[in-house]
Amino acid sequence: MIGDNLEKDYASMSYMGFESDRRTLKYHCPAAAYGITCQNRGRCGEGNYGEYGRVVRIPIEKDRRMWTPIARSSYAFERIYKGRTAVERVNSRIDNVFGFEFHYIRGKAKMTLRMSLALIVMLAMAVGRIKRNREEDMRSLVLPVAA
Repeated sequence: MIGDNLEKDYASMSYMGFESDRRTLKYHCPAAAYGITCQNRGRCGEGNYGEYGRVVRIPIEKDRRMWTPIARSSYAFERIYKGRTAVERVNSRIDNVFGFEFHYIRGKAKMTLRMSLALIVMLAMAVGRIKRNREEDMRSLVLPVAA
């Protein structure tokens, strides 16, 4: 059974994967995972835990924002999360440079058109710099394209 403090229970445990049929993240004893003998193996709880040691399953419905099907401690999550910085950079540019943070646009069609134009301008500036062999300046909004 999982304790009330999930972070404390799983923090030092080894990630075993996502069980889609149970919708849980599965963690187990790091000593059992890495073949280390543990003098506290008996303190893991009652019963025989077998080759995996103590197993903790965390249902992702407990807190869907915290517990995702890809565990935060996994390499896959780290690789995917790195892409977030690029997306946040684009969102910041849309808000601050193109003026969408404080806009007065009403209606989905108008907003879709203006967002599409902003993204087209960003892509056109990048393509213009690539065509002029200035790939290092591809993300700049300050430098002119045709210089």
